[in-house]
Amino acid sequence: MLGTQTTAAGGTFLARPGRPAVVTRTVTELTGPVGGVVELPLRLMWCPDRTFDLADPDQLLWMYENVLREATRTDDLRRLVNGTLLRRTWPDLNLPHGVRRAWEARHRTLRRAG
Repeated sequence: MLGTQTTAAGGTFLARPGRPAVVTRTVTELTGPVGGVVELPLRLMWCPDRTFDLADPDQLLWMYENVLREATRTDDLRRLVNGTLLRRTWPDLNLPHGVRRAWEARHRTLRRAG
């Protein structure tokens, strides 16, 4: 799977059982919005209200947690996550262990931010 992060031993970091964590090759390719209201597609969030006001720090964190956990394609990550905001919010994100490890294994700047 394109963008799936594997361990040095060849195993895969999991977002949850049966679902590999998906990670982009670079943080700079994450060109998602930095403001406004964003609506997530159903494949990333199944709640009736899938809209997030990025001006609200709690909503930004909640959106990023959902996108990073549920993404199965790097295009969703590129379109919805902003690299600068990701670096800034990284220490505050509540992520599954496999997702955090996958992203930090690929992007050392996130490891230092955390």
